[in-house]
Amino acid sequence: MTTISKDETNNLQTISPESQITKKDIRQCFWRSLTLDSSWNYERMQNIAYCYMMAPIIRRVYEKKEDRAAALKRHLEFMSVTPHICTLLVGISGAMEEENAKNPAFDEGSINAVKSSLMGPMAGVGDSFFWGTLKLIAAGVGIALASQGNIMGPILFLLIINVPHFILRWLCLDKGFKYGTQFFKDISSGGIITKITEAATMLGLMVIGGMTAANVSLNLALTVGSGDWAESVQSYLDQIMPGFLPALLFGLMYWMLGKKVKTTTILIAVMILCIILSGFGIV
Repeated sequence: MTTISKDETNNLQTISPESQITKKDIRQCFWRSLTLDSSWNYERMQNIAYCYMMAPIIRRVYEKKEDRAAALKRHLEFMSVTPHICTLLVGISGAMEEENAKNPAFDEGSINAVKSSLMGPMAGVGDSFFWGTLKLIAAGVGIALASQGNIMGPILFLLIINVPHFILRWLCLDKGFKYGTQFFKDISSGGIITKITEAATMLGLMVIGGMTAANVSLNLALTVGSGDWAESVQSYLDQIMPGFLPALLFGLMYWMLGKKVKTTTILIAVMILCIILSGFGIV
């Protein structure tokens, strides 16, 4: 007769009576979340590691190979969030994936829509707290002690950052799964999920538009007139439509990606074009 150890029994326990997700799956997601920035890339940033984090949940909730492949592909979309609290998104995504597996009427497009709308605000809060505040405090304490030759300087630096970091990382994952599953179960019957999806989609598009305007820069150096009456062409464009050229450049790149042009080719082409235009004093 085969016996099951206490540890194995604990691993097979689900996070709630209604869920298939086990405590072992939660722990796997937690440890995998530490790799979020290990496969960072310029096109979709943290998408590969995020998909790697979601793999245990996808493997648990979907039985068919085709459904698993579709879910993995879904999580290879763009991802950028503060690594310390990324587990909250994993929990919410996992809860939505489980609901999608159970409910044939569930809109699977809402999974990425909700994820896209939350990653921006979460990154803003997470970056401000961990990189903008906690890291500075830890560095101040660590440098003050280290400058006196105290070995506690680097030790406290690591502890001040990582103790709250690991606690928050685990809590976000645990609560995201537990409350996320119940949350989507409660609202799915009231049609609220449709409204959330629409709002999340609009918010996600606004975030992407804001990122385009803030991170893409293209200014014309050409002027109209001469002497004191000279006025830059860029100032006229800004009066008509601020950010017009960055939006045009972004649209061109998006179109080229749709035509299956490689990201590396686009980056090299943009660099060469900018060098040539700058040499002629156009930009």
